[in-house]
Amino acid sequence: MRTAATSDLWWKNAVIYCLDVETFLDTNGDGIGDLRGVIARLGHLSRLGVTTLWLNPIHASPRRDDGYDVTDFYSVHPQIGTLGDFVDLLNEAANHGIRVMIDLVVNHTSNEHPWFVSARGDPASPYRDWYVWSDARPDDVRQGIVFPHHQATTWTHDRKAGAWYFHRFYDFEPDLNAANPRVRDEILRIMGFWLQLGVAGFRVDAVPFVLEKPPRGRSKQQIHFEYLREFRELLQWRVGDAVLLGEANVPPDQTMPYFAGGDGLHMMFNFWVNQHLFLSLATADARPLAKALRETRKLPPTAQWAHFLRNHDELDLGRLSAADRNRVFDEFGPQPAMQLYGRGIRRRPAPMLGDVRRLQLAYSVVLSLPGTPVLRYGDEIGMGDDLRLKERAAIRTPMQWSAEPNAGFSTAQTLVRPVVGRGVFAYEHVNVEQQRREPGSLLRWTARMIRLRKQCPEIGWGDWRIVATGARSVLAIEYRWRGSTIICIHNLAADPCEASLRVDGETLSNLIDEEDLRPDRRGTYRIPLEPYGYRWLRCGELNQALARDVVG
Repeated sequence: MRTAATSDLWWKNAVIYCLDVETFLDTNGDGIGDLRGVIARLGHLSRLGVTTLWLNPIHASPRRDDGYDVTDFYSVHPQIGTLGDFVDLLNEAANHGIRVMIDLVVNHTSNEHPWFVSARGDPASPYRDWYVWSDARPDDVRQGIVFPHHQATTWTHDRKAGAWYFHRFYDFEPDLNAANPRVRDEILRIMGFWLQLGVAGFRVDAVPFVLEKPPRGRSKQQIHFEYLREFRELLQWRVGDAVLLGEANVPPDQTMPYFAGGDGLHMMFNFWVNQHLFLSLATADARPLAKALRETRKLPPTAQWAHFLRNHDELDLGRLSAADRNRVFDEFGPQPAMQLYGRGIRRRPAPMLGDVRRLQLAYSVVLSLPGTPVLRYGDEIGMGDDLRLKERAAIRTPMQWSAEPNAGFSTAQTLVRPVVGRGVFAYEHVNVEQQRREPGSLLRWTARMIRLRKQCPEIGWGDWRIVATGARSVLAIEYRWRGSTIICIHNLAADPCEASLRVDGETLSNLIDEEDLRPDRRGTYRIPLEPYGYRWLRCGELNQALARDVVG
């Protein structure tokens, strides 16, 4: 068994790809994607350069909330396959050099879960205290609502139980009571089960809500970060190099306890940087992004941020000021149908950013940020969205594999969700098969940039600093590791500009187009940047073989 001491911290330079099994590829003609479909497309992920596959919920569920309403944590939903299919996926993924992570959804269950059915049916049930109850009506049943205008309360009265139960999300998702040691023991068993099958770790859903529950009586609300240490201890004991990737949308001054000095989460999604990235893109001003990066730079040595352009939910802008949020809305989601929960945008990057140069710039930024990049399925080809679908479903449409009927996703007449079939992003125009043949396609560009990111371990391992450029629209980050230096420069504006850099080194070698840059007599590099232009530069003489490999 590998231990933490011998682990190579593989997540430092991983490239993570997230997908919904049910919308990826249907192999049995029932209109629902399945695990066999994921296996059939591992070659696509391998060619793209993916090193880690993250699967959204795969467990048995009524699927009223895309599988986050779990009824059995030890199973695979029968519509997507069997445990045997899942093990086959793990084995085949390993043959492609790809690790597999799954969602760990332990803040709540479905109200159809046998635990809750038992808990509500009998006050003496051994599962009664596995959930959060109140005999009297809580003072504010709307406090802490996550989905404004789509969620009525956070407390619901259950007639059969004769009590109120707490649910941070929908009323059909009652919260588990992690303060109960038996619940935490069960969470550890769930983790151990999937680790034994061979998963590389877990994306932990709604981490703050797992650790906190509403106060009872006059007691104060507490966040139990020690639970994370329990999860981490089990993880490291079972599989030394498995990881916990946490979803916690918290401000910078609240992040460190989640890492627990290196004994908590291995990685967290950097929502703070993501929101300020979109503010910088909307305003063509790199300063908000640079400031957000500085505010989140403090981490334990073994920890890492996970950076993303879009995840599987809405683009959450809730941490921005109202004025800044409105600026992003005006630029990327001006219509009410494009917005969600009063804080987010429910569009995919391609239609949101418009200009393909701007889209490529945005992904170049994400790939070059200090952390681990996470990509959402379909974004490698610039898939669009369907705003006619409700809430978050707008960006959860089937993968577009070809121009064949149903985008090559399924042969069924009725699909789990309709494919994007109208406009410039319709599957006839945007699909994998077509872009694989086109040298200048977004798919092939993305594969080249992922290859470049994997050849720059300085980004995952190195120390970094923001470098002054003399241009408000330009972000430049310098990485140093083991005597090697990488500088990534991005112009966020639609206008050309010139960046002025003062860095060590007699030569800056462009890793994308093999162009050597030299400083002027004063030691300043003057780098012209086209609209939405970017450069990845290595200090020192250009290694021509490496450059040819990256560009080719």
